[in-house]
Amino acid sequence: MEWHVTDAQSLALIDREVGEHTFSPAEYEIVRRVIYATADFDYQSLIRFSDAALQSGAAALAARTTIVVDVPMVQVAIASTIQHTFANPVYCSMDALTRPQKEKTRAAWGIETLARRYPEGIFVIGQSQTALTAIAELIETEDIRPALVIGTPAGFVGADVAKDRLADSLVPYITIAGRKGSPVVAAAIVNGLVDLAWQAYGQEQLGVS
Repeated sequence: MEWHVTDAQSLALIDREVGEHTFSPAEYEIVRRVIYATADFDYQSLIRFSDAALQSGAAALAARTTIVVDVPMVQVAIASTIQHTFANPVYCSMDALTRPQKEKTRAAWGIETLARRYPEGIFVIGQSQTALTAIAELIETEDIRPALVIGTPAGFVGADVAKDRLADSLVPYITIAGRKGSPVVAAAIVNGLVDLAWQAYGQEQLGVS
């Protein structure tokens, strides 16, 4: 991310308001990115990281693992960061060629189609509850083994259940507890993680010793 002085000032304000915390440095970088993107400090207590989620996600990014997202808003929001770093392929569920199905939404059917094609990919679900449910089902049946799942859809019916199912899985995940969430949150997490991964792996990717 290209930072301006106002960005640094805003992050400093966030640091002062958050104060002491129990996050690791890498986790806190993700948390402050989400707060900065949303101006909502509730996310400090809502964001959930599985063990080794950031390590697994960073390694997968460095390996140029395919990223699958649920909606174009997420795809557009992460495109520049991805293009200027690891250049991972990014596919959107809404663009997947699928057969129409009455019992599934377009996002859910598209994400399932792409998940079967890239079973060890990075999955970013920012808006669609049904897409997150589809991913959870595929994980439970061991049809896929994602490198990382980022699940942040908001919702009143089903979103918290889908997030809980993801948390009960054994795959690395980053999610938001409760009803809150959005594609903006998902994109902030991805962009923060890419920047962290680039700090760790970037010189290696550029062939700099």
